[in-house]
Amino acid sequence: MKDFKIWKCIIKDPVRITTTVAGQVVDKKIENYTDEDFEKVEEQEKALATLTMALSPDIAQGFREYTSAKALWEDLIEVYEGNEDMWEIRQDLLRQRFNMFNYVPGETLEAQLQRFTSLNTEMTVAGIFYTKSEINKKLLNALPKSWDMNVAVIKKTKDLSRLTLAEVMAVIKACDIDDKEREINHVNSYSAANLSISTNNALSSFFLSLPSAG
Repeated sequence: MKDFKIWKCIIKDPVRITTTVAGQVVDKKIENYTDEDFEKVEEQEKALATLTMALSPDIAQGFREYTSAKALWEDLIEVYEGNEDMWEIRQDLLRQRFNMFNYVPGETLEAQLQRFTSLNTEMTVAGIFYTKSEINKKLLNALPKSWDMNVAVIKKTKDLSRLTLAEVMAVIKACDIDDKEREINHVNSYSAANLSISTNNALSSFFLSLPSAG
């Protein structure tokens, strides 16, 4: 690491930009930052970006939630280091997690996809490799039961042995968006139908209330 400032940000805790108000130390509002404060923040962001860009796209996907270079660095060390026995135990545990991966009640689709991505990244780092078909089918089979019809269509129309995990996730998200749009359209159609019935009933009542011509 040639840039000492970047390395310092990686091995030290993130700098907290603070000020003192009524004798208490509080986070400084960004509008009150000095040039020196902005420089410190910029150094930290640069350190995080440097580490992130050094990772391959598949690995970086599993570490995207990190907001500090130190936290990312420490987790990378934890994932990559370990003796042979620990490595084998870790592989066994990861295979078990993969085999048992499933939908957690109450979990959002995005959360489930991110959880599977992180698991897939951990397996790649640990030297565990499944075929594209095995990985894609595992994810599809783990989706909630309400996804059964979409899963059947995806399996029938897509070549899961060729698609990457990212491509399958894109298909899943597209189905989710389509389902939500159709649900909104159904709700709107139902509301319009009810409004039409209510209007017709109101008009009928009005005309029935008029005195007869005779």
